Amino acid sequence: MSNLPLYLAYVGTAVALLVVFTAIYVVITPYREFTLIRNGNKAAAISLGGTQIGFGLVLASTASHSVSLTDMAMWAAVALAFQLGAFFVVALILKEFREAIESGKESYGILLAAISITVGLINAGAVSF
Repeated sequence: MSNLPLYLAYVGTAVALLVVFTAIYVVITPYREFTLIRNGNKAAAISLGGTQIGFGLVLASTASHSVSLTDMAMWAAVALAFQLGAFFVVALILKEFREAIESGKESYGILLAAISITVGLINAGAVSF
């Protein structure tokens, strides 16, 4: 129990980083995830959920492999850039991506979720040096 304060610091930092990542992500995407989700859009929920899982994988890896909270936060920032990059690549390749998510085409949400989780796994492995 002597490490409980450090545990709480890492968990708190990871949750804060996830909230910051999610806030940045929903601002940079061309559609409003939370509005779409509130209206029952499964494609938006799947894509946002997959993106959060992908980033969460990185946070788990950085928490277990970092030497300090600052180290964890710095690696999370690097991973954040790659996670956002994954979205931009998908949106660049699939020009109709925005319209597909907004219209609820679940296949697009699943694709973005899968790519985000995959990028998260690669990021998580890369920061476990």
